[in-house]
Amino acid sequence: MTMNPPDLRPDLAPRARLTDAPRPGQPTIGMVSLGCPKALVDSERILTRLRAEGYAISPDYQGADAVIVNTCGFLDSAKAESLDAIGEALTANGRVIVTGCLGAEPDYITGAHPKVLAVTGPHQYEQVLDAVHGAVPPAPDPFVDLLPASGVRLTPRHYAYLKISEGCNHRCKFCIIPDMRGRLASRPAYAVVREAEKLVESGVKELLVISQDTSAYGADRRHDTERGVRNHIDDLALELGKLGAWVRLHYVYPYPRVRNLIPMMAEGAILPYLDIPFQHAHPDTLRRMARPSAQTETLTEIAAWREVCPDITLRSTFIVGYPGETEAEFQYLLDWLDEAQLDRVGCFQYENVAGARSNDLPGHVPDEVKQDRWDRFMARAQAISAAKLAAKVGKVQDVIVDEIDADGIATCRTKGDAPEIDGNLFIDQGTEGLAPGEIVRVEVDEAGDYDLWGRRL
Repeated sequence: MTMNPPDLRPDLAPRARLTDAPRPGQPTIGMVSLGCPKALVDSERILTRLRAEGYAISPDYQGADAVIVNTCGFLDSAKAESLDAIGEALTANGRVIVTGCLGAEPDYITGAHPKVLAVTGPHQYEQVLDAVHGAVPPAPDPFVDLLPASGVRLTPRHYAYLKISEGCNHRCKFCIIPDMRGRLASRPAYAVVREAEKLVESGVKELLVISQDTSAYGADRRHDTERGVRNHIDDLALELGKLGAWVRLHYVYPYPRVRNLIPMMAEGAILPYLDIPFQHAHPDTLRRMARPSAQTETLTEIAAWREVCPDITLRSTFIVGYPGETEAEFQYLLDWLDEAQLDRVGCFQYENVAGARSNDLPGHVPDEVKQDRWDRFMARAQAISAAKLAAKVGKVQDVIVDEIDADGIATCRTKGDAPEIDGNLFIDQGTEGLAPGEIVRVEVDEAGDYDLWGRRL
């Protein structure tokens, strides 16, 4: 049984899971995937191409002919983690290809690890394949190497991430994602729907829709219509909702058009769940971040969403200790949090990131003050979470089973919980016959700060 610590980084993807054994003599590539779910999808695409060419995939360095490290460059701490992973792969294997967000800074990587075979940037799939071919020539056997229709996935069989766009048009001062991944580039809606259909056909019960700015989906295509489907988040959500799987939306900016999604949630077409990156609440802090600052209107929007869909779960992430943040601005954020009553909350302490405009802002906050504010923020968020979960005791929830441990305890999630970043619901009795991916009804009989316990009905 696992608990959810309040300091869990709110951007991390689930750990990659690979179980296939290579056939004798098959060239094998190891994969280490770091960072967010969007990076995990990139890893899945790379591995799908490699599997199609006859490579076996290894979940670690041992026995692999070469290792791909898909890096994260979101924060300096994430960059350090990526460099450590590259160093570990070099020590354990010696033949390492680097890709991902940190790959946008090749000199930074080769300066620390000059022996890497190649460095490519984010979603540069062809360059990664070229590097693999140069290090380990393919040796396909078309009679044996069958590729699953849904491709290679690094998540459990019952849920999958569905990336609908790349890049971002925002210019937030603390973020370098547009520099690494470019401007918004939406996939055609018909292609997204087709991929989702294949995933559901292969047994996926939950689709996690991800992008850097889900609300803006299709804006770069002027919301045109291709093959009968309009490139707009409303139409895409409606089409995905017809497939019979849970559909969960991540990284949704609170634009006015989000209102159109709430009735779909109330009707059960998509999950009543919104992951919205508010980042802060004080107007002055938001202006220094170069983000929309009308958070008072956001409170009005939240109230309107809850009126239409009372069961909606709202998740968000925040930054404390941003340059220039005063104690009064931080207290404003705490008061806003009390009023917003968000269900799931994550928090970063501000870090400088090479290339970010926020590095040059005046009034950087001392580390000890950032830590104090993080502690106070998370204590406030924890109290709100505990009260909201306590109110669920005695109520019936639909939950999806993620795993069952050796003691027969089932780890599940409600409709209000995304994998890894949110809480769990545990069933410790009557789990005989349950399997991962099943959706069952449970009566909640106990609540903690982040997790629930219940009995199967």
